[in-house]
Amino acid sequence: MRYLDTSLLVAALTREDETERMQEWLAAADPNELAISDWVTTEFSAALSVKLRSSRISIDERADALAAFKRYAASSFQLLSVTSRHFLAAARFADQHGSGLRAGDALHVAIAAEYGADLYTLDARLAEAGPALGVRTHLL
Repeated sequence: MRYLDTSLLVAALTREDETERMQEWLAAADPNELAISDWVTTEFSAALSVKLRSSRISIDERADALAAFKRYAASSFQLLSVTSRHFLAAARFADQHGSGLRAGDALHVAIAAEYGADLYTLDARLAEAGPALGVRTHLL
């Protein structure tokens, strides 16, 4: 299973330097292997709101990206539930201050660990921290 973090999907569905490469990567991937979590859904919406507030996207681009995300989520991604167990594991991971993990990233690692998934990301810090916490990560 390939667990996709938010950075990958934001790049794929909005205009960023990595957009074309992430779109090609998603198109080539087996949809039966792709997973996201409820947390990715939350972070994706928040990321688009930040882009809108900072005038990096328009309201129409935000609507288009949200619609595309919802289509992908419904047709191409397995949705992994997030439980209190994941938040507790994320707290333990965040306690390891040397990893530099932010709370949201620690939650991604905890979810991937629980489901035995490899974590795919554009975040170098997250990709570096994962293996020390028992999660295979792939920096795209």
